[in-house]
Amino acid sequence: MNLRDRYDSATAGLDAPFAIVDLPALRANAADLVRRAAGKPIRVASKSVRCRAILAEVLAMDGFAGIMAFTLPEALWLACEGVSDDILVAYPTADRSALRELAADEHAASVITLMVDSVDHLDLVERHSAGRQIRVCIDVDASYRVLNGMLQIGPRRSPLHSPEQVRDFAETVLKRPGLRLVGLMAYEGQIAGVGDAVPGQAAKSRVIRAMQKRSRLELARRRAAIVRAVRDLTDLEFVNGGGTGSVEATVREKAVTEVAAGSGLYQPHLFDYYSNFSGRPAALFALPVVRRPGPGVVTCLGGGYLASGTADSLRLPRPHLPTGLSYNSLEGAGEVQTPLHGDAADLLSIGDRVWFRHTKAGELCERFAELHLIEDDRITATVPTYRGEGKTFL
Repeated sequence: MNLRDRYDSATAGLDAPFAIVDLPALRANAADLVRRAAGKPIRVASKSVRCRAILAEVLAMDGFAGIMAFTLPEALWLACEGVSDDILVAYPTADRSALRELAADEHAASVITLMVDSVDHLDLVERHSAGRQIRVCIDVDASYRVLNGMLQIGPRRSPLHSPEQVRDFAETVLKRPGLRLVGLMAYEGQIAGVGDAVPGQAAKSRVIRAMQKRSRLELARRRAAIVRAVRDLTDLEFVNGGGTGSVEATVREKAVTEVAAGSGLYQPHLFDYYSNFSGRPAALFALPVVRRPGPGVVTCLGGGYLASGTADSLRLPRPHLPTGLSYNSLEGAGEVQTPLHGDAADLLSIGDRVWFRHTKAGELCERFAELHLIEDDRITATVPTYRGEGKTFL
């Protein structure tokens, strides 16, 4: 039975639109991430999963340890629900009520680590800590700077870039008794989040690979120097780096003790263009065919689930099954309807499903309240997403 028939058979009793997770594909992707991590633990990036049941399933697998949450309220909820006893909040917080809640909860304060990169963060955390010592991690800028810093390639995150800047900031943290410095993090988005094998763009792909090679060498040297400088001041529980696209390169750095990954579990289509790994699409959504405007055209209900980031065609969800469908460039994916063109359209009838993949992993779960988990040709469970549990965390 081919994939489309398997999915259609498993979900025959459901009315689209809905979302699924193919559990064998998810487990295969997880196993491949563990293989690529070569023995170093993988911290699961929850923003790429956004489903408590899936997080729990992945964390039960060998090779995964801890969660990288995207907000403090999310981390508090996950800690309360017992999903993990090691939660790193990936981004600094300015949520005063959540900080007060953290300080008031002895268990949460013992398992949650906050991200900081400025004195303003330290002041804000201490102002609402009510005398409780709070665990913190320093976010280090991992971008690649060329032309004496005139050009920065990679995410603009932390202002802390050099070993000297990080050491000075670590000294500032250590002078504050209300804070406990436990880790360092550096996310190399220009490597982990940029595909280097873009179809039909061989020259661009070569440029990306050259940039990434130089960036990896520069960051490995700089990160090692940063870790040495901070370890001279204090012990660290962890040094986090990487992402789905750079796992095998990042774990080769002795200074790194763990890597983060999440998108590779679902394998959204943004991650199809990497030369170092390939995954199986595990998270998909189905839209019903509601119109046949003419030969070679069908219209699906809804579908305008655009991904965050730069406003380009890559942010559109991708028609996956049946193969051979594409957008009309003048319409794209719409709020209430999505026209699709191609020979495959003539094989579809009103009520048939078209299966799509989202550009990004976790953002799919912002559109659906539940995920139907599929094994073989049947649904084995239906579980709520964060949205289905009434949690948005933004």
